[in-house]
Amino acid sequence: MRQALAATASLRAARAPFTATPVALAALAAMLALPAAAQQAAAPAAAASAPEEQRIVVTGTRSPKAIDKIPGAITLISKEEIQHTLAVTEDATAVLARTVPGYAEASQAMSNSGENLRGRIALRLFDGVPQGSPLREGTRNATFTDMGLVGRIEVINGPSASEGIGAAGGIINYLSKVPTKPGHETTVTARYSSQFEDDSAGWKIGVNHAYKADSWDFLAAISRIDRGMTYDGNGRRIGLNTSGSVADSKADNIFVKAGFNFGSDNEQRIQVSATNFEIKGNGNYRLVDGDRATGSTNTSERPGLFGTLAEINDFSQLTVAYRNDKLWGGTLTLDAYYADQFMRYPAEDGTDRQDPLIAPLGTLVDQSEIRSRKQGLRNSYARTDAFGVTGLELRGGVDLTQDTASQWLALTDRLWVPPMKYRSVAPWLQASYDAGPLTLSAGFRREDGKLAVDDYTTTYFRNRVFVSGGELSYTADLPNFGAVLKLPAGWSVFASTGKGFTLPNVGIPLRNINRPGQSVDGILDLQAVIVKNNELGFNWRGAMGSLGGSYYKSKSTLGQSLSIDPVTNDFVLNRQPVNIEGYELSGELKLGRDLKLNAIYSHTEGKTWFTAGGPLTREIGVLDINPDKLGVSATWKFMANADVQLGATKLHSRELNQGTSAAEKTTGYTLFDLSANYDWGKPGKTTLGVENLTDKFYVLSWSQVVGFRNYWSGRGRVVSLTHTLTF
Repeated sequence: MRQALAATASLRAARAPFTATPVALAALAAMLALPAAAQQAAAPAAAASAPEEQRIVVTGTRSPKAIDKIPGAITLISKEEIQHTLAVTEDATAVLARTVPGYAEASQAMSNSGENLRGRIALRLFDGVPQGSPLREGTRNATFTDMGLVGRIEVINGPSASEGIGAAGGIINYLSKVPTKPGHETTVTARYSSQFEDDSAGWKIGVNHAYKADSWDFLAAISRIDRGMTYDGNGRRIGLNTSGSVADSKADNIFVKAGFNFGSDNEQRIQVSATNFEIKGNGNYRLVDGDRATGSTNTSERPGLFGTLAEINDFSQLTVAYRNDKLWGGTLTLDAYYADQFMRYPAEDGTDRQDPLIAPLGTLVDQSEIRSRKQGLRNSYARTDAFGVTGLELRGGVDLTQDTASQWLALTDRLWVPPMKYRSVAPWLQASYDAGPLTLSAGFRREDGKLAVDDYTTTYFRNRVFVSGGELSYTADLPNFGAVLKLPAGWSVFASTGKGFTLPNVGIPLRNINRPGQSVDGILDLQAVIVKNNELGFNWRGAMGSLGGSYYKSKSTLGQSLSIDPVTNDFVLNRQPVNIEGYELSGELKLGRDLKLNAIYSHTEGKTWFTAGGPLTREIGVLDINPDKLGVSATWKFMANADVQLGATKLHSRELNQGTSAAEKTTGYTLFDLSANYDWGKPGKTTLGVENLTDKFYVLSWSQVVGFRNYWSGRGRVVSLTHTLTF
């Protein structure tokens, strides 16, 4: 389990409210007693003998950079860790919830509502291409590919300006597998899962083919996943999610990537990749509301709703990349991409869908669709020992981006959110200098963008008001500074400060305008979100294990948070100051060659105001800030060709704003997972996975607050059997 878990230690251990903190500290304190060496800059919790290339990161630096020279919290999730998670679930974000301390609880749905990184929205990338759009964040951008072709995930914790808009909470980059063995290699994966109910069975079939030669490499993948219904620990069907479910759905994925190396020493490379992913609901069931008063959660019943369209995520992208490692003594990279993303949501009869000109009030059912299209050109040039100065590295470039998004009500063909077009030009420069044990870094990015919106008219629910279009300019200077100091006995410490930039969820305030005489360029809610992050951390890594920790503060003068509209029970975007702080811990302990233990712990808290201009005393709730999380796992390789892993994840209970109108209480829970692998040799490898081993009944934390039909339980025990054959 080679993780780079950017763990964080509280520099304010005296904070009393964290009653569960001693549990995490006790699990990790034992590792402090080891004569281990620090894992630099939150590098993977791996042995010192781990291959150096496994501790190289590209995301956030735009060129290969040793992780022990990056002054920040980084998580590298390896192929092995991804496979351990896939043994128990195919959910795309489950591996993040299990391995990244600051990542929130997984939603177990096509929607990723409530999922964030350190309390803020993260920029999700697939091979460097943004998924979804910050112009209309529809919480559906985490389900975009078959996880079976992902070879590595790089997570940059905290706001980052390196990838442009959208990275207020950090960057999560899913990287596709690369061919590693000369010649042809084909991998066939077959999976069957069940909760032993008549309609709970699911299956997957996937084929990956890789080819590698001196100058050429090629990867092609195709898969289908067919999921049945899901049941909670009480044996009751779980309600379909109002933003889209993975239950009762089919997902098809096609992926092709080809690269060609050329030049006298193969120093140049051109690579092309294309992918199409579609997950589509089967429509066999309809959502039936639960009752909070009795504790009866939402459920699903047959038949589905007649005359509605299936909910869909349909993501396609094309990328072309060029690299030259010997251009004027440095490395040039050019990346061009095009992405087309379409998200359709389930049918609803809420008040904001009604229109008496179409149907009597209270009877109209409609479905929303978000359509997003983006294209961009990124380039960078990196030079080591720049200007003849040993240890000085310079990297720079210019990013060009165009992002267009809109939202429609599909069944009645009504415009809900007008087309929004954002264009930006962003030059950037990053420098680092190695002076013995000290690595200093500094950088600057200039974000210069324009948002254009045409004239439009709102829906009946918003009084059919005419809104004058307009153009808004966004400019931001985004500096960053950092330092990493290597200390004796393998310790290291780091400190960093930097800013990140994103646009708010522009579509929500645009569709909610209900007073005449307004124009796009006069809406305060459309102003950018600038986040400043300060962070301190330490690392200790060695042959017997590792330990890391960091403490951070994240501030935005005009941030964004979510609340519930009391009329529609839908999300409302709030523009107000948001201050977030927290700490994270992670560690690994190797008990011999065949047994290792891992642990992570995170605490995050955020505050804003109750009334405009007042003190920041309102604690931000579970829609934005996850409760404390503790994760532990033990991996035992009991035979040369067999291993077993037992994991546990605990979300703690929490009470916020007691005695006020914003009071919130959530109840925590602990889940256990089990996976076991046996490699038969040529016949392939068989994997047994059990999710929610004890078949515990629980309600998802973010679903414990009142919202639009928002009362979902989590999955009960799921047993999966996977066989992988490679030839």
